[in-house]
Amino acid sequence: MHWHASCAARQHQPGGDALLLLGPSGAGKSDLLLQLIDRGFTLVADDQVLIEDDLASPPPALAGLLEVRGLGLFKLPYIAPARLRLVITLGNPRAERLPLPRRHPELGLPEIALDYTHPSAAARAALALEAACGRVINHTGTFAA
Repeated sequence: MHWHASCAARQHQPGGDALLLLGPSGAGKSDLLLQLIDRGFTLVADDQVLIEDDLASPPPALAGLLEVRGLGLFKLPYIAPARLRLVITLGNPRAERLPLPRRHPELGLPEIALDYTHPSAAARAALALEAACGRVINHTGTFAA
């Protein structure tokens, strides 16, 4: 399946655990992806992501390319495929204080909403991935058991 999205992974396992960034054009997918790379994540795909059996990869023509608005296209190291573990839908949602768990209707993966302009957006995305993978405990909220 072909998605208009961006994807980054943390390499805790071969191929890594990945998060998928969804949102309309201009929603901040590539910008948040750049912030995540700065936090130690590895690029999987930018702008277009191929997803099959919860594995994310870039289309061959875009492998390793990241668009940084105002600077252009950059060739970066990337990993593929990576196991999708979390979907992050970007927008400007009013953050719920203690949100209930939810799953993406098509992918069946845990999903959160995130305002990419928030100063802690990359830290929140990283923490959410750790919780989705069971490496940190979410006592109450999105990933609480």
